[in-house]
Amino acid sequence: MSSPARRHRTAPALTAAVLLPLLAACGGGSSGAGAGSPSGSGPAGAHLTVLAASSLTDVFKTAGAAFEKAHPGTRITFSFAGSQELAAQVRQGAPADVLVTADTRTMDGLAAETGSPSVIARNRLVIATGKGNPFKIGGLKDLADSKIKVVLAAPEVPVGRYSRQMLDAQQVRVAPVSEEPNVRAVLGKVELGEADAGLVYRTDSAKSADKVATVDIPDEQNAVASYPAATLKQSKNAEAAAAFTAWLGGPEAQAILRGAGFQQP
Repeated sequence: MSSPARRHRTAPALTAAVLLPLLAACGGGSSGAGAGSPSGSGPAGAHLTVLAASSLTDVFKTAGAAFEKAHPGTRITFSFAGSQELAAQVRQGAPADVLVTADTRTMDGLAAETGSPSVIARNRLVIATGKGNPFKIGGLKDLADSKIKVVLAAPEVPVGRYSRQMLDAQQVRVAPVSEEPNVRAVLGKVELGEADAGLVYRTDSAKSADKVATVDIPDEQNAVASYPAATLKQSKNAEAAAAFTAWLGGPEAQAILRGAGFQQP
């Protein structure tokens, strides 16, 4: 269990993320080629590597399988991580074809490495608490209670930045027991009982409804996360990368995203 007095720093984790080669199934997020339909269109035989924000892990597994089915012969491998880690991988020249981040700020900082981005989805934040909400947390102001162990994502992570923007706007001072490299790590701390509460995306909390309780944050106090997608200029599969990025904004992918709780672009 994490000590309240100790804060985890993300710098070593970021360095490791840059230096380690891309895994074929980072976070269990790869999908092999589907059986396909002969009516599918798009470049045949392409193998795309998509770098995607951690909060897209579950929904992109479904979306990837749907794209493969509609485009026989195309295979997609996903690498999921915090958006700041993905940006570091792109700058280091990691081989990839498409990038999807959880904020426009990170994507805008990679303008020299990407094509024109387009927002494919939006998300909002919630408070995830221990199952049954034992501390009876009702809103952001309750997180200032020193008896409540709160975990946040690190400031350089989009969800961590959104979290601090909301807390600052409400003049809520929180000393997190740890600062995590992505939203999944924040949620994991709450699931394991190593923290009493954490700020995460609504879609992530919904996937763990059997392990955590969710406290909604009013819209006027909330932050809206935007997810831009763009092709990478270094892609060796430019046609297929463009097809996948365009598909993410189309009706089939949008229905999958809506079904997972993401909001329309």
